[in-house]
Amino acid sequence: MPMQPLAKLLVLDFTTLLPGPLATLMLAEAGADVIKIERPGGEDMRHYEPRWQGEGAAFALLNRGKKSLVLDLKSAADRARLMPLLKRADVLVEQFRPGVMQRLGLGYADVRRLNRRIVYCSISGYGQRGPRSGEAGHDLNYIGATGLLALAPGPADRPVVPPMLAADIGGGGMPAVINILLALRRRDASGEGCHVDVAMADAMFTFAWHAFAAGHATGQFPGSGDGRLTGGSPRYQLYPTKDGKIVACGALEQKFWLAFTAAIGLAPQFVDDERDPAASIAAVAALIAARDAKAWRPVLAAADCCVTIVSTLEEALRDPHFVERGLFAHKVAGASGAMLPALPLPLDPAFRSRGKTKRAPKFGADDAVAKAPRRASAAAARPKARRPRARRRGAAARSGR
Repeated sequence: MPMQPLAKLLVLDFTTLLPGPLATLMLAEAGADVIKIERPGGEDMRHYEPRWQGEGAAFALLNRGKKSLVLDLKSAADRARLMPLLKRADVLVEQFRPGVMQRLGLGYADVRRLNRRIVYCSISGYGQRGPRSGEAGHDLNYIGATGLLALAPGPADRPVVPPMLAADIGGGGMPAVINILLALRRRDASGEGCHVDVAMADAMFTFAWHAFAAGHATGQFPGSGDGRLTGGSPRYQLYPTKDGKIVACGALEQKFWLAFTAAIGLAPQFVDDERDPAASIAAVAALIAARDAKAWRPVLAAADCCVTIVSTLEEALRDPHFVERGLFAHKVAGASGAMLPALPLPLDPAFRSRGKTKRAPKFGADDAVAKAPRRASAAAARPKARRPRARRRGAAARSGR
């Protein structure tokens, strides 16, 4: 079988909770050797509920297949133990507030002096520079600060917390992987690493793409719940059924809208939804609310109109489609031999780990890696690139790389 795309890459993971661990999980699944640097006592998520096999279940899912090295980064002796790893690492991922790694003597400039080929990725809420760079925050703060949450927060008296952590995953973990891979590709050509600045808040403007386009094109930005994709259209809407289930309507295109309205028997005056969108929404809602989800399911399936019954997560895990695609085939093994399904990841199966069953790292189990003799890393295994010309190095320095 072909070698995994990131085989022989050494990744030092200084991250915690969700964004960074998800990024390094994807790198590990693609073959990288990921060493998780943990503080004494362990990462907080090891202790989160629900517990599984004595530790947090979420920790097990996000750190499958990694190693654990325990270091007190405030200790000069422990930082010294890092030096051999820093010299041969290909990637470093950190998730502290801007300035913390610099104060520890582990900032990009410090590490680059040891290893000019390193790709150093910093994940933070608002980025490494700017007036808000030092501000504390979590996912809800980032989607709130960027206008994304305001597009559909729910009723003013009953605002709804979104079910997904868009900033952590779509603004942190995934952009980190994309930019790390781009930096590694450029390193292949230039021989130089770089500092990647991933700000979780930045990508939330990408998530607001439709409202962004509409506001700038028309001069009028969508308000709460009135955008085409945020509740203002009957074609992209959630309709409760008689038995408390929800019909998810995504019949945006005219052919799908006509198929849907014909299937449910919508009166002709409401099919022209541009005339009075609110009236069309109410008319569709009344029809859907008159029958149970069980009755609607075959009707909507036959219409093939981008309208489905909302599944619970438990139901979705049993869906034959997702099972057949192998989304839950990988496993996390516990100390007792118990198994959890590994977290499904947006990676082509051809790039993922051949070993479908792996463990999350036991706390401090890999401390010996800091004492191990130098091995052939990806950086050392490749021929050295030609040294860039002086003029190009100067340009790189001026651009901050």
